[in-house]
Amino acid sequence: QVQLVESGGGLVQPGGSLRLSCIASGSIFFINTMGWYRSAPGKQRELVAVISSGGNTNYADSVKGRFTISRDNAKNTVFLQMNTLAPEDTAAYLCSANIKTRLRDYNPQDYWGQGTQVTVSS
Repeated sequence: QVQLVESGGGLVQPGGSLRLSCIASGSIFFINTMGWYRSAPGKQRELVAVISSGGNTNYADSVKGRFTISRDNAKNTVFLQMNTLAPEDTAAYLCSANIKTRLRDYNPQDYWGQGTQVTVSS
């Protein structure tokens, strides 16, 4: 009933930039926190950045000053602007959103996208 679709990944050289997008669609009444996570082979999935419905943000220490998360509430979309990319940023980036599907939804669920691959290599 709810789908999250990421886009914007790809191959980029070290020092380059990419902008990821994630659009939520389906039975959505309200979206609480939205966030980006990443998963690399041999590593645990880690939080990259989150943003509340009011625009408060939080970042992993490894991306502070380089990545910026933002959202467009009218379009149910969250973005991740990634600058000064490094090889260690290579991972599958997944979007997550905590979504109320109706007014009296007292247990909003976390939904996940399929991920978009980011590869940083020369």
